[in-house]
Amino acid sequence: MLPKLQKFLLFLLTFNALIGNGQNAVQVATNQVAKSPDMAGATFSFLAIDLSNGSEIASNNASMSIPTASTAKLFSTATALEILGADYRPETRIYIEGSINKDGRLEGNIWIRGGGDMTLGSRFFNESGHERDFLKTWVDTLKYMGIKSISGSIIADGSEFGYAGIPDGWSWNDMGNYYGAGPSGICVFDNAIRFVFKTGVSGSPTEIVSMSPNVPGMTFHNYVKSAAIDDDQSYIFGGPYSMDRFATGSLPAERTAFEVKGSVPDPEIQLAYELATELEKAGVKIAKGYKGVRRDDLLQTAKYGSGFSLVYTHKGQRVKEIATLTNMKSINLFAEGLLCLVGYKLSGKGSTEEGLKQLEKYWSAKVSFSGLFLKDGSGLSRSNGISATHFCTLLKAMNSSKNKSIYNETLPVAGKSGTLTGLCNGQAGEGRILAKSGTMSRIKSYAGYINSKSGKKIAFAITINNFNGSSSQATAKIEQILNALAIY
Repeated sequence: MLPKLQKFLLFLLTFNALIGNGQNAVQVATNQVAKSPDMAGATFSFLAIDLSNGSEIASNNASMSIPTASTAKLFSTATALEILGADYRPETRIYIEGSINKDGRLEGNIWIRGGGDMTLGSRFFNESGHERDFLKTWVDTLKYMGIKSISGSIIADGSEFGYAGIPDGWSWNDMGNYYGAGPSGICVFDNAIRFVFKTGVSGSPTEIVSMSPNVPGMTFHNYVKSAAIDDDQSYIFGGPYSMDRFATGSLPAERTAFEVKGSVPDPEIQLAYELATELEKAGVKIAKGYKGVRRDDLLQTAKYGSGFSLVYTHKGQRVKEIATLTNMKSINLFAEGLLCLVGYKLSGKGSTEEGLKQLEKYWSAKVSFSGLFLKDGSGLSRSNGISATHFCTLLKAMNSSKNKSIYNETLPVAGKSGTLTGLCNGQAGEGRILAKSGTMSRIKSYAGYINSKSGKKIAFAITINNFNGSSSQATAKIEQILNALAIY
């Protein structure tokens, strides 16, 4: 590979030659990419606009709607900031149902009412080893009230967000993996399970050493083999609420502890179990164990009216902090959760379907929804169809929003931060591009803003589907266009 400086100088020479011929270097670079042999059979949607006047700088199939992977998160994070506000915090509420007698016995149940807080016990917001601290606070609160025993159960209720499990268009290959954890009214520990494998010589079976958290009732079928490889090539399969999980594929040989993350089958019942376990450890006896509204068919029971007392409200992280991690680290669960919170705030229904309905209602006056097909909030759905024009229209609207600065701060910077750390390193675009990236099998996408060397602020979106080469080779093609924009 050429050193960074040589690559940059070569780019400048090419760019200056194009300018000397009186051509728009960005459009020329775009045309060159579109006509390259690696693009034969590929779908390529691109648009760049000057935000000072909305004029087009360059384009290619700008109105073509195609799956874009994680750049779809730009819609979810923008909508959450606009509708919920940067300082909105989702809540999880603890209720007691019944009364506490003189002996400290709660004659009734404890209810956990989920409010869509996807940051509860999250490793992204807690130092390692402190993810469970919130449970200790809950237990201390209940004990302070004088509760020594419970005649009923610990019941978790995430019903206000529905039980669809996953959004439309998610692949079976994704569901059991940590990045395929679906949105829910109750989330805990990022809805993820950490499995630790011990591997042997190449070709031998692997062994599960531990898993965290413990998932009661789950059956794990391990078909993962040890192999002469350096990376994780294993896959975990399992649908929402299914207590069967299957692991296949390969892991590096002769490792004493190799971590693989999967998704929690039923976050609602998991949180009820976690609180019940902590209470029992603290000496609080629970006569009827733990339950979940979905699993135990209690939907008509939780009314939170007469007989219910709100005793504690746990506040999650602020939307601006969630949105920043969503875009910086491309966390699917957070993106889906933000979308569901929008629906919950405006209608009391925290489903993906309701969130998308409210998203369209809010943006329809600024963004044309003709040809725009959104099926989830994270971009994991291959049923999504978004064009470069859709993205640029959204980005233009956010550029004049009161949340402009906060939105910009959520975006990774090329060569500097988040998922763009490796983009345009040592090239013209380094430090000038603020954007969300998107990567899935046969999909490469970027969308965001560019502060060009000439002082222009540019909105752009570029997506390539079915590139005839590797993901890194597709990125190199895209970098040609982004570097041209950076010095436009």
